[in-house]
Amino acid sequence: MKQRFHIDSFREVGMAAPITASKDKKGLIRDYVYETLKKNIMELRLEPGRQISEKDLVEMLDVSRTPIREALVRLTQEELIETTPQKGSVISLIDLEHAEESRFLRETLESAIVREACDKLSGENVLHLQHLVSLQELSASEENYERLFELDEEFHRTIILGCGRVRTWGLIQQVTTHYNRIRYLRLAANHDWRVILSQHQDIVQAIKEKDPDAAERVLREHLKRVVVEKEELVRMHPSYFKV
Repeated sequence: MKQRFHIDSFREVGMAAPITASKDKKGLIRDYVYETLKKNIMELRLEPGRQISEKDLVEMLDVSRTPIREALVRLTQEELIETTPQKGSVISLIDLEHAEESRFLRETLESAIVREACDKLSGENVLHLQHLVSLQELSASEENYERLFELDEEFHRTIILGCGRVRTWGLIQQVTTHYNRIRYLRLAANHDWRVILSQHQDIVQAIKEKDPDAAERVLREHLKRVVVEKEELVRMHPSYFKV
């Protein structure tokens, strides 16, 4: 039987403190509720398969039912929450087929973009990428996988936006929810991140040297790591995955 979601779980996982009602006038409550729930789902603090109660969310986040319901609808559309009349709302299990399709889409798009990056990225962009790699090395030394995930996202975002592909980045964010949860789980489960950091360094070097073939090759290898490691993750956390 699934553990029921309890309001104390928010405190246990370090969710943001309740906001004040005055923010409603600025139209921020709806976004706050959505972003808070999504962040904690993506970072597996609200783990796959956990049942959540609308009543508990209202009580904990100190908001009315309307923004809660709106957030649940958006998260359902993104396939992060499943809602049925019988069971209520449940954090969706990680769907491996969904994740693989998302990974394939991301690899296809980013492989083309990283080739463009060899010509389009400015010197400032390249310096920022180098800085991000240095910060990733620091996060790895501290075994801070939460920060490492954020920096990994910023690394890819810098390349994509540096090539002027703003809508492409938005599309990737929309379709990679299941894939990103696997990526996050991998970082949390295995602190040997040397290959990831080495690949990031090689991507930056290929861009600096304006070598699109090398940049694409390393990028594809980088995004395929999840394919290699997902079986181990399923073995370690079988209850998190859809069978």
